[in-house]
Amino acid sequence: MSEQAERFRRAADGFQARVEAVPADRWEAPTPCPDWTARDVVAHVINEARRVLATVRGLEPEQVYGVPVADMGKLPQVRPDADLAAAWARISAGMTVAIDDPDCLKVALPTPVGPLPFKDSLEALPEDVLIHTWDLARATGGDEKLDPEVVAHVYEHFKPMDEFLRQPWAFGPKVTPPPDADLQTEFLCFVGRHP
Repeated sequence: MSEQAERFRRAADGFQARVEAVPADRWEAPTPCPDWTARDVVAHVINEARRVLATVRGLEPEQVYGVPVADMGKLPQVRPDADLAAAWARISAGMTVAIDDPDCLKVALPTPVGPLPFKDSLEALPEDVLIHTWDLARATGGDEKLDPEVVAHVYEHFKPMDEFLRQPWAFGPKVTPPPDADLQTEFLCFVGRHP
């Protein structure tokens, strides 16, 4: 397994653990993402990764375990009986394999700056999963500690793109971290969270 695939797998496993730990009465809890519940955050992560996976495999995205397909950037309307943990396990496993598939790496993905090959997104690929792992944990009283190596890698990759990331489709304004902030806190503040 490549470093990129291993990094994504570690982030995906962390998200999986938080999804599985959500108490039954906390799925409608508000999250740090405006107007999104815990269920919405998980549905978003599944939907976005599923669309990437379908594109690099040359397929149409399909409903999985009760999570219907929505346009990129939109929230799918999840059925009450959806198995979010099973859906994420399936999609994240597929993504991990695709990261090391040479045929997938050359496929162009749509981005806000135009089409880019999948291979060009791999260094920052875990970012959506990583940030929303914290969002989900914060909303549901879960473990907020993120994988420190994945945090460090994504943060270093993001720092040079600071101005570019302050777009409506990306992150909001940075938050000033406290003087004694650890790396995770610095990273979360950088992406506009209030840890």
